[in-house]
Amino acid sequence: MNVISFKKPTTYFLSLFSLLLAFSVSTSTLQAQDGEKLFKSYCASCHSPGSNQLVGPGLAGVYDKYEREWLYKWIKNSKALIASGDEQAITVYEQYAKVEMPAQPVTNVQIDAIMDYVAAYIPPVKEVPGGGDVAMAEESSEMSGYTIAGIIVLFLILVIILRKVQYIFTAAKARDAGEEMPEETTMTQALLITVANNKTVFALLGIVCLALFAKGGWDSAFGVGVFQGYEPEQPIKFSHKLHAGTNGIDCNYCHNSASYSKTAGIPSPNLCMNCHTYIQEGPEYGKEEIGKIYAALDFDPVTKTYGPNQKPIKWVKVHNLPDHVYFNHSQHVTVGKIACQKCHGPVEEYTVGKQHAELTMGWCINCHRETKVQMAGNGYYDEIHERLPEELKKQYLEDGTITVSELGGIECGKCHY
Repeated sequence: MNVISFKKPTTYFLSLFSLLLAFSVSTSTLQAQDGEKLFKSYCASCHSPGSNQLVGPGLAGVYDKYEREWLYKWIKNSKALIASGDEQAITVYEQYAKVEMPAQPVTNVQIDAIMDYVAAYIPPVKEVPGGGDVAMAEESSEMSGYTIAGIIVLFLILVIILRKVQYIFTAAKARDAGEEMPEETTMTQALLITVANNKTVFALLGIVCLALFAKGGWDSAFGVGVFQGYEPEQPIKFSHKLHAGTNGIDCNYCHNSASYSKTAGIPSPNLCMNCHTYIQEGPEYGKEEIGKIYAALDFDPVTKTYGPNQKPIKWVKVHNLPDHVYFNHSQHVTVGKIACQKCHGPVEEYTVGKQHAELTMGWCINCHRETKVQMAGNGYYDEIHERLPEELKKQYLEDGTITVSELGGIECGKCHY
């Protein structure tokens, strides 16, 4: 009986596994070069991918207007190109009010990816809820991680099986020849032997795994300070579902400063007493939670009088933006006519207040790029409408769609100053 060697099959399998991992990594690299993401990172603050003019011209048909090599130079350093006396660069510079295009840290390959996205761009005809693309990207990234982990586990299992089969055949040969039975290797020994026989392949796998771990750490860093789903226990079990859902109380009744102030405000216990002076028992918690309001106000529900020993209710803040971020509720609620649920989720279904959205800068910018401005009958936008470039005026008259970003809603100074 001949001994079957598994060294070559194992090597072939490892090579195949390396190719699968390499393909996975190369796919991730291609995704990183995605033209839409690059456009949003480097171009969207000044240019639209269509024909609309923002700070700079729309990029539709840009490859038909200019040679590719000239575009590479212009995008990377327009100032140097103008200073060199390039006639075309000077013409473009003067055409757009002598506003220099900032130098962009991009490669020729990245520029090509951006232009491919621009060439294939189709203006949206239907509004997409804010954050949808981010959620899909996160889900795709998570599934990709699970796929790679699954391949690694499968690889380890196959190595162990192959070593086990090799031992069976070796033991069978020794038994037939009347020789001493070989000692069976443990799982750890099997892996070490396989590594020793395939050092190059395993070195490459080690590099790939190290890169994957580095990427995992990088992705985790982006989650620092993100508290999506945060749902702290409050001193009083106030049910948004009962008040905003079942009873249909408008959010602005309790958070009335949201319509005219930067903050939505925390309702005063005296506001609660507009109803609970007489409603002294709830359908879920009875008198217990309402009694906490009475205790804070030193209120006697029998005589309906207030005592001198009042104390504040220590509510736990749910939504915390960094100090360097400016956000104005009235700008969104009154001017933008944005529903509370856009940022806070289906509050009318919550028993306890919680953070619905991730509230990252990318989430806000994505919303500004997709949210249409409600200019009709909105006096706040009368002056802005008069100052719109003719192309945007025409666009608005034709289909009534102008996004927040087209009015400068993604400029850094809007939220950071």
